[in-house]
Amino acid sequence: MFCAKCGVENDVLGSFCKTCGATLETSKAVSFSDAISLAFKNYLNFKGRSTRAEYWWFFLFTFTLSIVTQIIDSFSSLGVTNFISSLIVLLPSLAVGVRRLHDIGKSGWWLLLWFAVIVGWVILLVWSVRKSDGPNKYG
Repeated sequence: MFCAKCGVENDVLGSFCKTCGATLETSKAVSFSDAISLAFKNYLNFKGRSTRAEYWWFFLFTFTLSIVTQIIDSFSSLGVTNFISSLIVLLPSLAVGVRRLHDIGKSGWWLLLWFAVIVGWVILLVWSVRKSDGPNKYG
């Protein structure tokens, strides 16, 4: 387990860092509802890191929301439900994506690869399923 304060690897069962004495946080799995809550609480936070679980749970939420709102739009005369929901999740999605890139040691600017059709998508998909590299310059 890495110390968030000094970055030294510690014993998995330890509660305190052997170098600086900081309290070690045990990582707990992020649930579906936790991921949604974290994304909306940190919608303007483009610093720090997001775990794979947080990223993919929020992705599932936005994907499901998009399908549901498209179905609603197909039955309504206005057809703006999907557009409004997309605007609502835009900033949280960008923030979670940037923090996920930070978790693997990449700059958030790499998220612009979405504009490189197919090739950029594949690269971002591969990066988003990568395991965390441990402490890095983003936290």
